[in-house]
Amino acid sequence: MNKEYIKWKLKELRDNDLNIELKNMSDKNELIENAFGANLAFGTGGLRGILGAGTNRMNIYTVRKATFGLVSILKQGSCVAIAFDSRIKSELFAKEAARVLANCNMKVYLFNRVSPTPLLSFAVRELKCDAGIVITASHNPSDYNGYKVYDSKGCQINPDSADLILKHMGEIDIFKEIPDEMDFDLCLKNKLIIYIDDNVIHKYVDTVNKQAFNEGSKKLKIVYTPINGSGYECVSESIKKRGFNYFETVNEQKFPDGRFPTCPYPNPEMKQALELGIRDLIKTQSDILIATDPDCDRAGLAVRKKDEIRILNGNETGILLFDFICMMRREKKLMPEFPVAVKTIVTTDLAKKIAQNYDVHMIETLTGFKYIGDQIAILEEKGKEESFIFGFEESCGYLSGTYVRDKDAVNAVVLITDMADYYNDRGISILDRLDQLYEKYGYLMTYLGNYDYPGNEGLSKMKNIMTNLRNSSFLSKDYLHEPDMLHADVLKFDIDNIGIAIIRPSGTEPKIKIYYSSEGCDMIDAEKKINKLVAFMERMLN
Repeated sequence: MNKEYIKWKLKELRDNDLNIELKNMSDKNELIENAFGANLAFGTGGLRGILGAGTNRMNIYTVRKATFGLVSILKQGSCVAIAFDSRIKSELFAKEAARVLANCNMKVYLFNRVSPTPLLSFAVRELKCDAGIVITASHNPSDYNGYKVYDSKGCQINPDSADLILKHMGEIDIFKEIPDEMDFDLCLKNKLIIYIDDNVIHKYVDTVNKQAFNEGSKKLKIVYTPINGSGYECVSESIKKRGFNYFETVNEQKFPDGRFPTCPYPNPEMKQALELGIRDLIKTQSDILIATDPDCDRAGLAVRKKDEIRILNGNETGILLFDFICMMRREKKLMPEFPVAVKTIVTTDLAKKIAQNYDVHMIETLTGFKYIGDQIAILEEKGKEESFIFGFEESCGYLSGTYVRDKDAVNAVVLITDMADYYNDRGISILDRLDQLYEKYGYLMTYLGNYDYPGNEGLSKMKNIMTNLRNSSFLSKDYLHEPDMLHADVLKFDIDNIGIAIIRPSGTEPKIKIYYSSEGCDMIDAEKKINKLVAFMERMLN
């Protein structure tokens, strides 16, 4: 039987849910192997995994181990800010991380309730912290949780720092304790842990609201859902301060609930997560529905135009916002001398055409918003921070300011409502403007294919698939060998007269992702091409 499993079972664990789970695992070798057959990997996105007992699961012990790893790369007396979202055990994990840091002579600032991930990035900068932690699994299903680390600039840590944390974690016993370790309440009493003042939250909302351009009529009718996540407080405060009177929240999804009872996959990119919001959009005859994911860094959008309801994908919302920001900056003479926008390599190439139209320099990065945050940091180091005007990725991540260094769904809500209000006052809808953009820049259809490979066997299969694809004669670019950017396990296939497919294994889930795009003379032509492309690539996968 697995030695780690026996080690865990012989201990009386501080989270009794883990004791019960270990007992129920007895003689179930597959469960034991999945939970203890590997260590939960610490990558550039930190930890993310299924909740439960084991070295390959999210629990207080893997959280403690990761936090000891973080301590190993920080100076004595460093200051760390911590936030958590609505997920199961998020508050417990946040307090456990705070406790470890406090007992290691670190100063800890902790949010006292669920908070958006971008608010953590803001707090790190505002409180002049050396690092930040947020407990979240973003848009994963309810049985997941995670642990993300940020640097002193509010950016997700770079690969070198992640590798150092992982190295130190390998040297730490999973049940490491500190001599005379104080519990959380004693750390709080001794002011080693300090709850973050609400003024930081209000300052964040006010800063986000400054990203708006338009002083319109505010007749726009808005439906909003935080999908039982952390977004409601900041989003509703933002909307109220900006003077919108028609603002409805989906009642069943209003308050934090890590079980996500109305949608098992709380991802604003997915139709299922928006069904209740669309119900209320129709019922209230509102103009738009905005949904934010559990940690409020992604925003999805649906638009009503008379009897038509259309869910926009992340690329469509992104090009609408990018065009709107450029148009407003030109109109109000707010365009910097050398404007810069940033997108990921899997985000629509229509953004390049829009950038060219407005004389904006477009930078492309690897997949992941941390790389967009890194580009803002580079501009800041050069004294050109004001040059940044927008960054976005196809997975519903947007940012128009430099006050944080991660995607920000509160910012997205401000931009979307600002844009929709502007067009509403001019008698057109967002959909009308999108049609205008397609007519001007070309009809480009995009689609994200997710291919699941669960369990340890799945990881091995994913590696074999990537190896086989890497040897394909159709391969046009391998980002493991790109000289001008960080190396990554990403492959690009440019199939003549059909379209482009970019393939990468997910860094947070056991799946391979393929980002498809095809351009046509109209949307029907583009759809035909993308269907051919999907069929072609799926044959290669198999």
